[in-house]
Amino acid sequence: MNEPVRIGIVSISDRASTGVYEDKGLPALQEWLSAALLNPIEFVAKLIPDERPLIAQTLRELVDEARCDLVLTTGGTGPSPRDVTPEATLDVADKEMPGFGEQMRQISLHFVPTAILSRQVAVIRGKALIINLPGQPKAIAETLAGHANASGIFAAVPYCIDLIGGPYLETRDEVCKVFRPKSAIRPKPEQ
Repeated sequence: MNEPVRIGIVSISDRASTGVYEDKGLPALQEWLSAALLNPIEFVAKLIPDERPLIAQTLRELVDEARCDLVLTTGGTGPSPRDVTPEATLDVADKEMPGFGEQMRQISLHFVPTAILSRQVAVIRGKALIINLPGQPKAIAETLAGHANASGIFAAVPYCIDLIGGPYLETRDEVCKVFRPKSAIRPKPEQ
C-alpha cells in the first residue's frame, strides 16, 4: 500500500480569483498529479490574487497547518509588477532549491524564447517542498513531465521529499519516471 500524500495546489491570479475568467491552473495540476502518482492524494486547493502577503500566508498555512508534503503554485512568476509569487515563496523559505527553477526554464526554452522571463523558484519549508510552476496548463505539464531533450522536474521531486522526511512517492512510469539512487529505492509492496 502506497503512503498517502497531502498536496497543496495554489493558483495565483487576480482575474481568476475574482471570477473574470475560469481558473485552469488548479484543474491542470490536479489532473497531472492524479495521473502521475500511485499514492492516495489529498489535495488542498487555493485560488488567490497576486498579493505577496496573502501568497506567503497561504504557503505557510498549507505547510504549517494543513501539513502538506508538497505545494505547487501556478501563476505570478513573470516580470510584470503584479507577479510576486517568487518573492512570497522566498519569504517563507528555510532553504532555496535553485535547480528546479533552472530546469523549468531550460525545458520551456525548447518551446518559447520568452522562457527566460520566468522567475520560478523552489524552496524547502519544514518538511515540505514548495515549487512555483508556470501559469499555463500546457507549460505546467511540460515542466513537470519534460520532453525528449530535457528531464521534467517531477523526476526529482519524490527523492527530494524522501530527503526532507516526507512520504515515499511512487509514480506511473509512463507519465513520469522518477530518479532515486539505488540505495534509496524501496522494494515494491506485494499485491
